[in-house]
Amino acid sequence: MEQHHEHHGHEQHGQHGHEQHGHAHGAADGPVSWGAAARATLHCLTGCAIGEVLGMVIGTALGWGNVPTMVLAIVLAFFFGYALTLRGVLAAGVDLRTAIRVALAADTLSIAVMELIDNGVIALWPGAMDAHLSDPLFWIVLAIALAAAFVITTPVNKWMIGRGRGHAVVHQYHH
Repeated sequence: MEQHHEHHGHEQHGQHGHEQHGHAHGAADGPVSWGAAARATLHCLTGCAIGEVLGMVIGTALGWGNVPTMVLAIVLAFFFGYALTLRGVLAAGVDLRTAIRVALAADTLSIAVMELIDNGVIALWPGAMDAHLSDPLFWIVLAIALAAAFVITTPVNKWMIGRGRGHAVVHQYHH
């Protein structure tokens, strides 16, 4: 009886251990594909772009200056970036506190890098800060800024996922 119990316990541990090892190995040790890094970045970029455009729209509509508009755009970019990750993690049945922790861990650096590049391009581009939503320059510069942010943030995400950080944290909840 004791032997059987021990065997059963070992078998259960073996399966569970293997499953966990599979995740850990895939996230921390194995090389991360550029595709996975690009998907994580795109996910982030979507949230950033929504927040960014919405911030610009609201700031412009309210007749705010460049600085408050940019601050609002950055706040909203973080909000939507986190919100998209939260939605995915919550769908996996995780409680809100854990989901928020996961989103913060997964996206903070990614969004920060993205916003830095994105807003840096817009701030340094002559006339871009003063371009209105009806001005094609606004959309051209925004597209270039987001593309630059994507290109620069993808390797950051690849490195983070490779170290078991960033979106690797999220992927544990997708299985």
